Amino acid sequence: MDLSADLDFARSLADTADAISLERFRAADLHVTKKADSTHVTDADQAVERALRERLAAERPDDAFLGEETTADTGAEAVSEGHRQWVVDPIDGTANYLRGVPVWATLIALAVDGRPVLGVVSAPALGKRWWAAEGSGAFSLDGPLRVSGVSELADVSLSYNSIQQWDDDDRLEPLVDLSRRVWRTRAYGDMWSYMMVAEGVLDVAGEPDLKPWDIAALVPIVEEAGGRFTSLDGDPGPWHGSALASNGLVHDAVVEVIRRDS
Repeated sequence: MDLSADLDFARSLADTADAISLERFRAADLHVTKKADSTHVTDADQAVERALRERLAAERPDDAFLGEETTADTGAEAVSEGHRQWVVDPIDGTANYLRGVPVWATLIALAVDGRPVLGVVSAPALGKRWWAAEGSGAFSLDGPLRVSGVSELADVSLSYNSIQQWDDDDRLEPLVDLSRRVWRTRAYGDMWSYMMVAEGVLDVAGEPDLKPWDIAALVPIVEEAGGRFTSLDGDPGPWHGSALASNGLVHDAVVEVIRRDS
């Protein structure tokens, strides 16, 4: 599958998103509302998604679209077999965006037959961007990406995001168990944890309670860097409501500790 044209297009979409999101970042007149699930949405989220949706409609009219702000209530469903679907999170890390913390990004993925085959993560306030296409490797602005070679749980650096989410998902006890087995824990949050796994800076990152647009773009980047990406229970793909990324060497051992039937 030749994805070079799609990858170029996705990076162009990221350029469009960066221009909008950076202009509104730390703006005094940023408009914020609460969604039905009590999470926040800004006018920047909406403007980015609208701009990307319009470009996709014009330049990829036969492709389906799944975006956080326009289809969040339609469910976490992949398109039917044989279809191409763009999956977009306009601003991953809206809470950081609101507080002026530069750890946020636009996530853009292309899924074919429900499988993410291309991902771009663009974090303009950090001056960072990561991308990958199936079979072509993973890259950042600094060069090729490669996961770590850590093979023992006792040597693992783990990022777990929000303790509250793990507690709400009835996984806090397994997380605490895992934290006692690894070398150290951190909570970098959002897309950054997963990109650090792809860079080899972290060995494992995971969190419950996620939507496909939170996950899809991350999958090919981690996998093309040599890692593994599943749900917390070990299911592949972005459609299972949680995420676990690793260097691949310790993945099964981590799943064994935190999966629901453990």
